[in-house]
Amino acid sequence: MKFIEKAFGFNPSTMQLKTELIAGATTFLTMSYVLAVNPAVLSATGMDRGALFTSTAIVSAIATLLLAIMAKLPFAQAPSMGLNAFFAYTMCQAMGYTWQQSLAIMLVEGAVFIIITFFNVREMILNSIPETLRYAISAGIGMFIAFIGLKNAGIIVAKQGTFVGLGQFTPTCLLGIFAILTSGILMARNVKGSLFWSIILTTIVGIPFGVTSLPDNWIPVSMPQDLSPIFCKFTFDGIINLKTFLVIFSLLIVNIFDTIGTLMGLAEKTGIVRPDGSIPHVKEAMMSDAIGTTCGAFFGSSTITTYVESASGIAEGGKSGVTSFTVSMFFLIALFLSPVFLLIPSAATSGALVMVGVLMLDSIKEIDLKDLSESFPAFITMITMVLTYSIADGICLGILSYVFIKLFTGKYSQLNPTLCVLSVLFIINFMFG
Repeated sequence: MKFIEKAFGFNPSTMQLKTELIAGATTFLTMSYVLAVNPAVLSATGMDRGALFTSTAIVSAIATLLLAIMAKLPFAQAPSMGLNAFFAYTMCQAMGYTWQQSLAIMLVEGAVFIIITFFNVREMILNSIPETLRYAISAGIGMFIAFIGLKNAGIIVAKQGTFVGLGQFTPTCLLGIFAILTSGILMARNVKGSLFWSIILTTIVGIPFGVTSLPDNWIPVSMPQDLSPIFCKFTFDGIINLKTFLVIFSLLIVNIFDTIGTLMGLAEKTGIVRPDGSIPHVKEAMMSDAIGTTCGAFFGSSTITTYVESASGIAEGGKSGVTSFTVSMFFLIALFLSPVFLLIPSAATSGALVMVGVLMLDSIKEIDLKDLSESFPAFITMITMVLTYSIADGICLGILSYVFIKLFTGKYSQLNPTLCVLSVLFIINFMFG
């Protein structure tokens, strides 16, 4: 127990080991879709899909374990669902980079991440964000998570005339509704591990619905897929140019604010934010993210980020690195139990995601809604985070609106130099990124 206390920040007087383990299992189950989705996205570049499954599990385990030991926070890390699409569809398909060249760019980005984290640049950016936007980011992330849950279940779908709309009541949609109602009922009745049990129960119910599919001759255990087709296959040939510099700059902007926004939102829910607004061990959390991205390039993975789905484990009571350590161990187990974890349909996690959105919404009450110079940028942050499907874009647009409204209402004394510099960088990024 002493080792657990020292290694993962576990406090037996305020925490329960069983709760931390359940929280870790819940977080893993909620984000386990990454094991299926990430290989599917990256394989569009020609990378071996089986090797990508192994890479995703290993890199997620390494990054989350680093976070557990270094930051001792109940968060989890894995390849970013937005930046893997940028890797596959923008860098490789639209811009013409090979996947080997793209991995080299990921390696450089990770190295730059480590440098700017070491020199506290990311922490300085975090501390420059006004309190109003911090609350808005937390609420916006909650809405974003809930939107992901509704989308995964097919409850909300793309529509040509209105962009989004209510989907058809397919078996997947009905299972998603079942998951959401089950999660809400179990949490309202204060059932311990409610989100975890919701995922398990929904997965089982999904079998007669035809959503949870059991393949013929299904065996729950298999050996890990061969990693060699993508391991250390990066190349720097033909990427030393201005275009690559702009790509790296765009990746840095997106990942910095994706991670910062997620850390801020999760920290608010964990209750670890200090009275001055600072977050304990935030530099270590950012460093684990940076090291994870660098390691990911060696293993054939795109950029690593902190996952908003960590909020599901926090909602179950996770408070220490024991939660994230549990997540990392599940990722390693998944190497051998991939047939089991791939059974969980995305609709089964929708209930947990929607309930996390409900829980994160309470930070709105801390925003001064009577002061339009405060409520306007907060609203822009929240709504654009959902409608652009990007935490980073929501933060960038929120900060820009905050700077402009303060400047033109004569409240420029409330701004700081870091915010002004960031605004200029955001404008450059939106124009040329």
